Amino acid sequence: MAGGQGVGAPTVLRVVLGRRLRDLREQAGLSYEEAARALDVTHATIRRMEKAQVGLKGPYVEKLLRVYGITDQHELDAFLGLAREANRPGWWHRYRDVLPEWFSAFVSLEAEASQIRAYEPHYIPGLLQTEAYAAAVLRAGQPHVPREEIDRLVALRLARQELLERKEPPLLWVVMDETVLRRGIGRPNVMRAQVTRLIEASQSPHVRLQIMPFAAGLHPAMYGPFHLFRFPVPELSDVACAENLVGAAYFDQRDDVSAFREALDRMCAQAAPVHRTEALLSALRKEI
Repeated sequence: MAGGQGVGAPTVLRVVLGRRLRDLREQAGLSYEEAARALDVTHATIRRMEKAQVGLKGPYVEKLLRVYGITDQHELDAFLGLAREANRPGWWHRYRDVLPEWFSAFVSLEAEASQIRAYEPHYIPGLLQTEAYAAAVLRAGQPHVPREEIDRLVALRLARQELLERKEPPLLWVVMDETVLRRGIGRPNVMRAQVTRLIEASQSPHVRLQIMPFAAGLHPAMYGPFHLFRFPVPELSDVACAENLVGAAYFDQRDDVSAFREALDRMCAQAAPVHRTEALLSALRKEI
């Protein structure tokens, strides 16, 4: 993932295996060209495999592993088994009729992250939206899309939320601007139910919610919403995703990600602390 460039939607496992292939090649002291000659392909094919831009063909992977000095059959079989798994479409593939390529990458990162941090200036985070709130937001953002497609998008959003019910869910830590809670979405009962959902979520040990009040004034992330993903595997660096009207930009270069992380750290210190969130939400619910 190059800083500032959109990416396709390989599974995270494919990204990890690509980087493992790169490390093995470098440990073997081979260049792209030397590895390519072993497969009778161009050096660009090796680069694309290592960057997870193409699927990992079993015969290619096995031959590369042997060229790189991996001869233990159990180790070979294990890597090839992971490669087969990495080539399988993610669960979100069944929503490919409504899922744009840029967001397919987002869902892949979200599904494999051990920590998800975010700043939301406009809406309740998708992972915490109620069905009615999600439908209202999606209809407002895509007014010309048929009802059937909106229903599919809502179903996708609800399916994403299942990761919070996993045995070992990721840590979800979100800073929301007060605007998010003051802007009416749908009828009052929709917002009341949504705020109740947030109160329930705030009681989970795996969810941390903070509200950035109007009184806090200016803060470091007034440019728009973004997410930070951290993963439980050393091969995959942190990834930042900054959304815009027509897509998103993904960043994994250290300096870029550090800028997002520093902004979010400063915002967490500036926002109302986590232990006050439930009381703030309860007071707000009474006003709706």
